[in-house]
Amino acid sequence: MHSLIDAFSWAKTNEMMGRIGSRLSYSKTVPLLIWLISAFIFFALFRMALRNSSDTISSSSFDSPVSNVDRRSKLYEKMARDLDEHGPAFLKHGETSQSLSLSDIFTLKDGSVTPVLKPANPPVRANVLYLSTEFSVPIAEKAKNIFNPYFDKAIWFQNNSVYHFSLFHASHHISPVPATKQEIEAEAAAVQAVVGTLCPLNIVLDRVILTSTGVLLGCWQVASGTDPITIRAKLRNVLPRAPEKQQYDAAIIHTSFARLLGPPKASPTQIYNTSDQLQFFHELVNRLNSQIRGYKAVVSELWYVEEYDVLALALNGRMNVHKFKLGCSTTRG
Repeated sequence: MHSLIDAFSWAKTNEMMGRIGSRLSYSKTVPLLIWLISAFIFFALFRMALRNSSDTISSSSFDSPVSNVDRRSKLYEKMARDLDEHGPAFLKHGETSQSLSLSDIFTLKDGSVTPVLKPANPPVRANVLYLSTEFSVPIAEKAKNIFNPYFDKAIWFQNNSVYHFSLFHASHHISPVPATKQEIEAEAAAVQAVVGTLCPLNIVLDRVILTSTGVLLGCWQVASGTDPITIRAKLRNVLPRAPEKQQYDAAIIHTSFARLLGPPKASPTQIYNTSDQLQFFHELVNRLNSQIRGYKAVVSELWYVEEYDVLALALNGRMNVHKFKLGCSTTRG
């Protein structure tokens, strides 16, 4: 009888120990599994985040303010070397940056420069940032004071009421894209929608340069506001029919102050007596830079312009201007 009781007790004890062991084993296994799953998920998410971060850095390297400033600085340095590398081609009536000869756009009559207005067929459709006269007039006055005494009739000054920064062409004379009236209205509406998302640009004049084609250019940096690279990308998205090849680097923000069309007139001043013609041009540019480099301005309008004459904005030609205010608050950057 005792042996039966002992056997029964042993069996019950063994069963209880088995249950306890099973519970202990389960209590250890479940946390371990949870930990392993968590570690796997964390590792997977970490690798995904690392890959995305790398992709973001790569794809946006030209979208960050610092790299955009550097990109523009390098571009302007290259443009500034153009005169030394190619010489003053404008003295030989060379080709302009628009693939036009100077004789195509200007004529010298009775000692005065007159623009040659040629109908653009189809009209050029340009998107430009506009610089108001509040900022353009002081620049124009200083440019005229320095250059006019030496060039007089052999210079064309940009109309300071339409100082502008060319951004993006829906159509231009090199790659024309015809459009109906309805299509033009649709383009203008699409551009207006984009402009509503853009912030005013606070810009600083980085330098003035003279190109080998005789263009006196103001090259700017963006201190704050929507960068031109971003603006051009947004315009590209809403104007899919636009020429694939645009005329300017996506980072550039520049405006023409004047165009030299011939050699300087005779003058007894010391600066003209320099033996090096290039040095003479550099001296004039340096004088202008000493007066306006670092000049600050605010750009708050984008224009969608139908140019009925080739280079109408530059030559005071016929055009239809759709003016849009940059819509975002400056606090949004």
